[in-house]
Amino acid sequence: MRVLHKGRQSDKSFFFFKYYKWLLWFSFTLYFLTSFFITNKPIPLSGTRVSGSKSSRVLFESANKTRHKSKPKPVNPDVVSIPKTNEDFRLLYDTKGRFRLHAITGDETKFKLCKVRSVQFGQKGIPYLNTYDGRTIRYPDPLIKANDTIKLDLESNKIVDFIKFDVGNVVMVTGGRNRGRVGVIKNREKHKGSFETIHVQDAAGHEFATRLGNVFTIGKGIKPWVSLPKGKGIKLSIIEEARKRLAAQVAA
Repeated sequence: MRVLHKGRQSDKSFFFFKYYKWLLWFSFTLYFLTSFFITNKPIPLSGTRVSGSKSSRVLFESANKTRHKSKPKPVNPDVVSIPKTNEDFRLLYDTKGRFRLHAITGDETKFKLCKVRSVQFGQKGIPYLNTYDGRTIRYPDPLIKANDTIKLDLESNKIVDFIKFDVGNVVMVTGGRNRGRVGVIKNREKHKGSFETIHVQDAAGHEFATRLGNVFTIGKGIKPWVSLPKGKGIKLSIIEEARKRLAAQVAA
């Protein structure tokens, strides 16, 4: 058995010195394999690939307009199209408050829901409304007010329909601790000099409360106008999630 000097045994670089050939072979092989798979993918997998090529011009198509920036700001519920793969997605929140790309098809790719920020009058008395995603639309329906939701046609950029912010309509929470949850408005509490509180009940019967600014109407009655991601906006407790995972493991 070969005995090494004490100083050599304590040297941390001895292992790399002994096996440097295998380490070099592994690193070069990993580099070439990664480069091969990335260059043959229709979708760039990193920010460097997006900014360093023309793929940033065709990666994000939102509201029938191609984003030329490599880092477009995501807005809920934005429509994202990838022409090279012929896929369409809607950007929504899951029950844990994270952005999720929900696959959509058919007529659902042609419209977008926008929450109204304010309705005002401009020069010469021309009415217009502002939405939370930065849009300005002139001559809206006189019945549309702040906090309502409009259904916008992405091809013509015109308002097709709108949803009033009323009790009984289905909403999605876009802020706070309940972000991503979906339910029906049960009650509105108005407090002078403070925030207005909205009480919501989900499909499982759980009730919660949040601020008015965190609520986004997505449908009339209990039927949403957009398809929802997995879970349908029902937030599960830790015990319910554990039971669901165990049931899936047993079924598998």
